[in-house]
Amino acid sequence: MAVNSTPETPLPVGEVSRLIGGWIDRLGAVWVEGQITQLNRRPGAGVVFLTLRDPSYDISVSVTCFRQVYDDVADVVSEGARVVVLAKPEWYAPRGQLSLRATEIRPVGVGELLARLEQLKKSLAAEGLFAAERKKPLPFLPQLIGLVCGRASAAERDVLENARHRWPAVRFEVRNVPVQGVHAVPQVVQAVKELDALDDVDVIVVARGGGSVEDLLPFSDEQLVRAVAACRTPVVSAIGHEPDTPLLDYVADLRASTPTDAAKKVVPDVGEEYERVRALRDRARRCVESFLQREERGLAHALARPSIEDPHRMIDERADHVSSLADRARRTLGHLLDRADSELTHTHARVVALSPAATLQRGYAVLQKADGHVVRSPDEVTAEETLRARVAEGEFVVRVDA
Repeated sequence: MAVNSTPETPLPVGEVSRLIGGWIDRLGAVWVEGQITQLNRRPGAGVVFLTLRDPSYDISVSVTCFRQVYDDVADVVSEGARVVVLAKPEWYAPRGQLSLRATEIRPVGVGELLARLEQLKKSLAAEGLFAAERKKPLPFLPQLIGLVCGRASAAERDVLENARHRWPAVRFEVRNVPVQGVHAVPQVVQAVKELDALDDVDVIVVARGGGSVEDLLPFSDEQLVRAVAACRTPVVSAIGHEPDTPLLDYVADLRASTPTDAAKKVVPDVGEEYERVRALRDRARRCVESFLQREERGLAHALARPSIEDPHRMIDERADHVSSLADRARRTLGHLLDRADSELTHTHARVVALSPAATLQRGYAVLQKADGHVVRSPDEVTAEETLRARVAEGEFVVRVDA
């Protein structure tokens, strides 16, 4: 529980140290993993002193153990080795110092390291950090390249020389950091974040030469993987050789098999690009020339057609045909009119010959009763009946005698 204190009733330093020691004692023995950075085996002393460091968070803690505990693993454990220790936290009250009292030390083997890396890989993949859709495309021609590598290393030389050989105008922003050991992870993470914060940096290359599994462990650290995943700038991983695949390769936007391969993938070759431009230019020229030749042939073929060579000939031919059709139509119409006139004359003559008026002209008369009925027989009239007589020039009234 919390300890009550006030400015008027403060706790003495000794009391605070005692309370801290009591709280730490409650923790009990724990298994702790880290990397041995300092090892002190004093001759004749029954105790071994070492420092255990967490490379991911740049935190160290002192560890003590009996000589026999260390001697059991002395053949396989030295400075730089990763170990797992069973230790109980101890608080040294007079100096206010925390340490671990180890009762067992176990070296972390390569197989165990690989198993842990595989488990971490699956966990990060489940979060989507390795997904292809998260990968950012690299710029075609980066103006400024950020390079994270060891100082005066072969990886730095390979990247710089190959990149400048391919494109002499390319510029680099180099961050030299430890690429193995306990200080590698925090400094590599810091360098990546610094380069990512620079607006002029177009791509970041993290490069390191080959090495053992233990040497490449910093590039499989979870803190570095998450830092690269959070970068807005494309990141290229160029760690080790072709068979080496640290977790950085999976989260990076592009994996290069070697630092030299990274230079080839990040920077285009000026000679190759010139040849590509020249080939495209020649191809474009051939396409244009072929198009013009095809169009010239088509135009020449069109000009050779009779309708284009003598455009009035078709009109003249059509004019004669139209004139012939007009004459034919005129003759046909004349014949039709003449035949119709002749038929009309004959019909008129027949009508005149059959007309009652023509009969009346010859002296005949038509007698009609008062009701208009034509008299055809003497029996149809009576004495003193008045009839109307119609002749060629008019009509008059007649009376029937007895």
